[in-house]
Amino acid sequence: MGKDLIGYDKLVEHALRGVVREALRKAAAGGWPGAHHAYITLRTDAPGVDVPDSLRARYPDELTIVLQHQFWGLEVEDDRFAVTLSFGKVGHRLEVPFAALTSYADPAVKFALQFRPAKRDGTPAAPAEGPDSGAAAPAATPGEGGAEVVALDRFRKK
Repeated sequence: MGKDLIGYDKLVEHALRGVVREALRKAAAGGWPGAHHAYITLRTDAPGVDVPDSLRARYPDELTIVLQHQFWGLEVEDDRFAVTLSFGKVGHRLEVPFAALTSYADPAVKFALQFRPAKRDGTPAAPAEGPDSGAAAPAATPGEGGAEVVALDRFRKK
C-alpha cells in the first residue's frame, strides 16, 4: 500500500469534530431540540483547555461534561467552544478546543463519536495498529445503554 500523502486521517478527524461543532452551534442558538443532549469527554491537559484549577486538580487527564439542562453562555467558535457549568453549585467557565475532545455522545439518539486523544503538544495520536484497528467499539453512555462509536479507523481500507 502506498503512503498517504494527502493526510486522510487528519481530514476525517477534522470533519468528525465538525459534527460536534455544528451540533453545539444548534444548541447555542436555541437550546437542545427535543431530548437531545451531549456527553463530551475532553483532555484537561491538552493545549488551550481552560478549566479552573480546582477541576484540573480533580481531573488531571480527562473530564466528561454533560450539556443538557443546566449550562449557560455556550459560545462556539470554529476551533473551540466555551460554556459555563455548575460544579458543586458553583459556576465555572470552561474553554475547550475541539482538538482536546476524546468523545462526544448524544444518548437521546444513541449517537457517539470517539476521537484519538491528542498528545500533550496538541497533535493527534498515531493511528491504531493491529487486527482490531478498523472496528467500531460499543460506547456506553451513562444511564442510556449502548451506542455505536464511529472510530476514524473504520474508514480505512484493509
